[in-house]
Amino acid sequence: MRETSVERKWAWRWGVNRWLVLALVVLGALAASVYPPVRPHIQLPAEALTDVLFTLPVIGPFRLTNTLVALLLADLLLLGAALSVRRAMARRDLVLQGIPGVVEALLEALFSLTQSTAGKWAARIFPWVATIVLLILAGNWMELIPGVDSVGFLHHVEEEGHAIREVFRIGTLPVVTVLPEEAGAGYVLVPFLRAIATDLNFPLALALVSVGMTQIMGLRALGPSYVTKFFNTRTLFTRPFFGAIDFGVGLLELVSEFSKVLSFTFRLFGNIFAGSVLLFVIGTLIPVFFQSAVLLFEFFVGALQAVVFGMLTLVFMTLAVAGHGEHEAAPAEGHS
Repeated sequence: MRETSVERKWAWRWGVNRWLVLALVVLGALAASVYPPVRPHIQLPAEALTDVLFTLPVIGPFRLTNTLVALLLADLLLLGAALSVRRAMARRDLVLQGIPGVVEALLEALFSLTQSTAGKWAARIFPWVATIVLLILAGNWMELIPGVDSVGFLHHVEEEGHAIREVFRIGTLPVVTVLPEEAGAGYVLVPFLRAIATDLNFPLALALVSVGMTQIMGLRALGPSYVTKFFNTRTLFTRPFFGAIDFGVGLLELVSEFSKVLSFTFRLFGNIFAGSVLLFVIGTLIPVFFQSAVLLFEFFVGALQAVVFGMLTLVFMTLAVAGHGEHEAAPAEGHS
């Protein structure tokens, strides 16, 4: 039976590509043996790329950090994706393709989920959920781009007790030489770009926005009666025992709102920072091929954390706008 052209093309493609992958693995192993991987430098605070630019009264000195540069780049990527969708819509394309198609599919899925959860409040909740998911998604996937966390300034450091490796770069290729024992000098790479969520300030800021807007949504939906969710004094004097229990439950609700900030912050920060450390360690110990599998794993972790943050925001906002007990009220005119 004669092979069809499609079968021959498939066999040629995979037959050539597998040898190409094998050749790249061999070349990677040779390069790693000639130029050993640079020892990673891991720290929690974001590295400053500049000196103090200005000083704010309460916050203090302000420096341009690599995570702030990455945040600006993520904003530009999202603006570019939005402009591409706008151009496609202006052309009145019936079926969006490429980046506009991906953005449309993601937003449609998020809006359907928001509408089925929040009901008539979906139009007000959806922009916050979609913005949070897209921003976290762009920030998390940024660490998969070659050059992020690996290209930057070399800072001189001092060490004692063992030989120091002097590191410089030709393009993105690290070149390492071993200095004498008595030299006591070395270099640490400070990257130009670093995954945004590895800076604790970013997830903390998103958590404050999410929890703060949740309270605003509740106040707009239920009015002043929303405050009784936290300070329930209606039965404190008419039924002292049960009123005291209700008052205590309200205080627990208030504490839970603050705990949401911590939960949001450290869930996102911990997962993404751990993934970055894993990439550093694997890239140092097994610099050939295996890091690709870790990158694929981080691709799914980054997407999962973005969706989890957005869905929790959606659930909390929906619970805030829903009536609690006999204080359920229709939304004010003009806010429905």
